[in-house]
Amino acid sequence: MLRSLACAALLLLFSGVPAAAQEEDGQAWEQLNIVLPVRSDLRLTLEQIARTSDRQGGIYTTEFGGILGWQIAKGVEIGAGYRRVGFHNANLAADEDRIRQHIVVTRGRFAGRLRLDERLSTTGRGIGVRLRPLLRYNLPLGRPRLALFASHESIILLNTTSWGQRAGYERARNILGLAVPFGKAVNADIGYLNQYRIARGGARAQMDHAVSVQITVNLGALGIAPLHD
Repeated sequence: MLRSLACAALLLLFSGVPAAAQEEDGQAWEQLNIVLPVRSDLRLTLEQIARTSDRQGGIYTTEFGGILGWQIAKGVEIGAGYRRVGFHNANLAADEDRIRQHIVVTRGRFAGRLRLDERLSTTGRGIGVRLRPLLRYNLPLGRPRLALFASHESIILLNTTSWGQRAGYERARNILGLAVPFGKAVNADIGYLNQYRIARGGARAQMDHAVSVQITVNLGALGIAPLHD
C-alpha cells in the first residue's frame, strides 16, 4: 500500500545491491515541530514523530521530545535536547531514551547539521553513541520559502553495546522533496525518503521507500528552520 505511493521515485535509488539480496519496505514518516521563542537568540522546538511500515504492520516507531537551540552567530546554531522513543507492532526493539546535541550551519542554499546521539535502552546497560552528519540543498522556486530540496544523512554507530548496537556505518537516508509555505507561521516539507540499511551482523540489507511529511509551526522564533530527523 505505502510502497506503491513511492514507486515513482525508484530512479532515485543509490544502492547497487540487487533486490534479491535485500528486503524492501513501504513506509510513511510524519513529523510535527512547534518552534517557540525563548529570547531573540534562543528557541525551544517541541517534536513529535510517527513512522508507519507495511512490513511491520502499522506504526512501528514514535518519538516525543524537544531541543533547545542557541544561535551563536548568523547562520550557526548549537542545540541540545531529549527524546523518548517507543517501538510498536512488529518492531520488537526495546524503548529508548535519547539525549542529543547538534550544530547546524546554513550558507546560502546549503544547510548542514552534525548531530551526536546518546541512546539509553530501557532493557540494557551502556550508552550507544551515534554520529549523524546531514547535508541539504534548497533550490528556490521564485516564491518566498517555496523550494525544491535534496538531503543526505549518514548514521554512524561509534560503539558497541550489550543491548544490540554494533559499531560501524549503519544506514544512509536520502530525501527529495518540496518545501511549501502555508501562511506566515507554517511550513511543510513533503517528499520521497529512501533509507538504506547496510547488511550487518548476519541481517540482510534493507531498503525503505517512504512518503515523508514534516510540518513546522513557528510561533515567532528566529533562527534556522528544523531539518529532517
